Amino acid sequence: MAKDASFDIVSEVNMEEVKNAIQQTTKELTNRFDFKGSTVEIKLEQNRLVVLGDDDFKLEQIKDVLLGKLIKRGVPIKNIHFSDSEHALGGKAKQNADLVSGIDRENAKKITTTIKNAKLKVKAQIQEDQIRVTGKSRDDLQEVISLLRKLDLPIELQFTNYR
Repeated sequence: MAKDASFDIVSEVNMEEVKNAIQQTTKELTNRFDFKGSTVEIKLEQNRLVVLGDDDFKLEQIKDVLLGKLIKRGVPIKNIHFSDSEHALGGKAKQNADLVSGIDRENAKKITTTIKNAKLKVKAQIQEDQIRVTGKSRDDLQEVISLLRKLDLPIELQFTNYR
């Protein structure tokens, strides 16, 4: 009997790459002429980014550079959810961003429903914050992957452990 093929659907943020992007962004912005004497502060606190700048305009510039560095390092920016900016002490602008890792229940249900509605001969199981898809045919698994890449979700999916 042939062994079933499988893969896992995950949504992860590589924290080491985030730290590297923060260091590169801070280094670049402290050397830029338009940021001389300005506040540039990016902190990583557990699964949250805190961005601090002089005003909303500078804050947006900091975020643009940071997002560019994150993209170059392969960090899914769809998994970074920024809150509204707030004004901190001393007239500074501050903004928080949550780094989302794992697939929440709501999105997991959407994914499994999409897979079931495709009427392919595969099974999808929710396992905590990831989903395992198994099937006899690798072609069906490839079809599931291409189907999920077209799905519009607030998080980016990665496909791992393809066996």
